[in-house]
Amino acid sequence: MKLFQLRAVVAVADCGNFSEAALTLQLSQPAVSHAIATLEEELGVPLFARGRHGAVLTPAGERILYHARQALQHLEMMEREADLHKGLHGGHVRVAAFRSVATHLLPKAIAQFHEKFPEVAVTIIECPAFPDVEQCLRDGRADIGITCLPTSDEFEAWEIFRDDYVALIPPQTKTKREEITWEEIAAYPPVLLPCTPCGRILHNHLKVVEIPIHTATDIQEDSTVVSMVNQGLRAAIMPRLAAVPIPPKVQVYSLPVPLERIIGVAILSKALHVPAVFTFLEMLRKFDFYSLAQFIY
Repeated sequence: MKLFQLRAVVAVADCGNFSEAALTLQLSQPAVSHAIATLEEELGVPLFARGRHGAVLTPAGERILYHARQALQHLEMMEREADLHKGLHGGHVRVAAFRSVATHLLPKAIAQFHEKFPEVAVTIIECPAFPDVEQCLRDGRADIGITCLPTSDEFEAWEIFRDDYVALIPPQTKTKREEITWEEIAAYPPVLLPCTPCGRILHNHLKVVEIPIHTATDIQEDSTVVSMVNQGLRAAIMPRLAAVPIPPKVQVYSLPVPLERIIGVAILSKALHVPAVFTFLEMLRKFDFYSLAQFIY
């Protein structure tokens, strides 16, 4: 059994066909097909069902794929163990984060890190929502994740920032008080909520409100929600950082019953990391995200 055979199994399973797997591995399609065929011959079972619609794992293939991924992960861990002795003259840090953090908070932190360690590459993997961030960590596609807390026990995590939910009210509204009521928010049905797990957190929060609020979560992009508020079409409730940049005429209020999302750094508890990752984690612990957020707001 050869290493390239295991990589071929994983690539074909991920891509769903041999031609895309070949492109991913930078090999010819016949080479990938031969690698799979010889492995199937050695194991004595078919791993994929071939057809016009691509390659589909057989039941045996699904189980063997799991062990192939484990084997490749252990090989990667061996390489990381070796990297522990290489210092910070090179290396790569992969950070997964949801959009608002990836857009507004991480670039400044990465710039500060790059000033001290210019030879270390830092890549941002932008994810639709924080569950996708955590899946990136599980899959080994990221070293560090910026997610919402609390998270599961499989991660070691700590808080770096708290982001409050705010009500965005259209510019023409006559409300000029410092505070807003649920009745005033509910006057713009349906009130737009984030189409993310953060929206579900908000739904649970709104269950305690005595005034019924008709809501909608059918818009994917935060910027679209903000634009609709700016045009006077809807009111919205969303995390403040997700709403940035907020048009100057849109009215922003804290919720009558405050709510915030806790943003934290997470790594897999049992993962091995190169020195560059540990150094970047230490920088994140010390970075003043609150001062940066005040400047952004």
